[in-house]
Amino acid sequence: MIKCFNSIKIVIIGGMTTTAPSTPGVQLLEVSPEYAGQRIDNFLLARLKGVPKTLIYRILRKGEVRVNKGRIKPEYKLQAGDIVRVPPVRVPERDEPVPLAQGLLQRLEASIVYEDKALIVINKPAGIAVHGGSGLNYGVIEAFRQLRPDAKELELVHRLDRDTSGLLMIAKKRSMLRHLHAALRGDGVDKRYMALVRGNWATSIKQVRAALGKSNLRSGERMVEVDEEEGKESVTVFKVLRRFGDFATLIEAKPITGRTHQIRVHTLHAGHCIAGDTKYGDDGFSKEIRDLGGKRLFLHAYMLTVPLPDGGELKLQAPVDEMWAKTVERLSAPI
Repeated sequence: MIKCFNSIKIVIIGGMTTTAPSTPGVQLLEVSPEYAGQRIDNFLLARLKGVPKTLIYRILRKGEVRVNKGRIKPEYKLQAGDIVRVPPVRVPERDEPVPLAQGLLQRLEASIVYEDKALIVINKPAGIAVHGGSGLNYGVIEAFRQLRPDAKELELVHRLDRDTSGLLMIAKKRSMLRHLHAALRGDGVDKRYMALVRGNWATSIKQVRAALGKSNLRSGERMVEVDEEEGKESVTVFKVLRRFGDFATLIEAKPITGRTHQIRVHTLHAGHCIAGDTKYGDDGFSKEIRDLGGKRLFLHAYMLTVPLPDGGELKLQAPVDEMWAKTVERLSAPI
């Protein structure tokens, strides 16, 4: 049986039940030219909506996903004409909505800072994941598919850590997604973050260039660390915004590369961890910030400049939340 979906020819080998949720048999997907260059993991995340992210990476690691009959890594980039073999996985029916609280939907609707026919940009609150997986049934993208049911091609343009707040782009059209991915691979997108870090950041530290590699702890938690031998080149540019004596500094971080946890690890490498960072931070410093009311990770994507397909440019800024603002105000208050 052959089905067509989003310009991808799907040949399903084996049966498929029609009751929700369903478990299809093996699928062979032929990649059309418009998907050339997309990573296999992102390709599967988009195709297998409702399947936990952890399961998708598990079948990739085990070699159950094949491209042209061969094993591939999660970072493999697809080519037009590739045949992707997907093993049987349990997928919710396409019309089966993700049950989300109305309060969360209203909060995310209110977080929109820009929207047109092809793009949504939100000021993502801290504590909300960008997509489901790792024990979560939902994230920003699942919520917006419920908020914008007529936008059939909604996809995340990029990601923010769950505890990081700030500007997040969601493409409503495949053409915009391709355009912004190309801009992100080049020098077309300018993203700036604010971070509250421990200690007095030296003005002389204007850039951190340290290769980053990933490692897994026994618990299965993924950590990122500086690895000059096997890590990927990573560069972040820094600027001091405000000092709070020797206790803390508010800095701006501009990532030149886009590695996982890059800013968090680069600030640690420079000797100044971020407040509220449970992975790479300092418990004592974070506790002092919590005592001031700052019960969050103090990393916020506050400025974004992106080129538009028509040749124009979109420049956006997003304010910090009330908790961040009040904590910084208390830091500034005389003792």
